[in-house]
Amino acid sequence: MKIENNILRYYLKNVYFITGTAYAGKSTMVKMLSERYNMKFCGENYHSTVSDIVASPDVQPDICYLKSLTDWKDFVTRSPEEYERWMFGVGREAAEFEIAELISISRDSKVIVDTNIPIDVLEEISDYYHVAVMLSPQSMSVERFFDRSDPDKLFILDVIKSCDDPNAVMDNYRRGLALINSKQHYDEFANSNFFKVVREDNEQDTREEVCEILAKHFGLC
Repeated sequence: MKIENNILRYYLKNVYFITGTAYAGKSTMVKMLSERYNMKFCGENYHSTVSDIVASPDVQPDICYLKSLTDWKDFVTRSPEEYERWMFGVGREAAEFEIAELISISRDSKVIVDTNIPIDVLEEISDYYHVAVMLSPQSMSVERFFDRSDPDKLFILDVIKSCDDPNAVMDNYRRGLALINSKQHYDEFANSNFFKVVREDNEQDTREEVCEILAKHFGLC
């Protein structure tokens, strides 16, 4: 079965998407906007409560990869190219779960979502005033990846440290991050027709300013 894009756009009219590169501030902005404008909050991987149960290896092999993983050392020692391919494969497979979940929860209220739905899919199911792209320099997304204290990143860091040659494994893992956040993928976001916010590589706290910019773009204030 295929649902036409005009139908999806109608049912997603209360959904506001934030996408972009790593370390651009997406999760922070989604949280701030949800609190200030009484929107339902959908953080990173919000769909996993359903996809982890429903996903099937024959149709969602990349989502199911982690289910079959017996040693997390295999996860961090994959080739950079395979890590890149897998990451974007998961995003494309998860898009259907995201869309179904968002239709379900947005009927009577506005929703703000930190999404990995591919940019070409967002161009089909949403519009300029419902999507914002946040961008950061590659150096931030790669070099500062483990600066955050969220449990997932700390877990990966512990796995890397437990490997026989942690320095080599860390170098390999960072090469994968560099591919995921390469100029090619950056340009896919930057060259889209959506509204963009670029984070500068400095120490200034711009959260309030960026939140106001996004709120105006989305027509929330």
